[in-house]
Amino acid sequence: MPTDLNPYGGVFGGWLMAQMALGAGSLASRVGKGKAVVVHATDFTFPGAMQVGDELSVYCDVIATGNTSLTILAEGVGRERNGEATTPVSRGTFKFVLLDENDRPRRLAGQTV
Repeated sequence: MPTDLNPYGGVFGGWLMAQMALGAGSLASRVGKGKAVVVHATDFTFPGAMQVGDELSVYCDVIATGNTSLTILAEGVGRERNGEATTPVSRGTFKFVLLDENDRPRRLAGQTV
């Protein structure tokens, strides 16, 4: 949408990062079976550009697990509004910590001491 543009008319990188965090957070909550919060984000790249009206798909994979954490790679792919052409537009890594009902870190299911 036009409100998501940078001053040069391209889609704002911060908006792309937010969409990637939403996708990665959804996977973290599903895999972690509960509340997960992002604690670190890194390695962002923006290899392509999106135009107003293009569709964004975010694909995520768990690339590492810790006792209480998940590290997720998120990749954004833009599809032109009136066609099928796609372009990789963003990539980044998010680390999530799983939280219990008291907002304290909790172990990932299957992890032992």
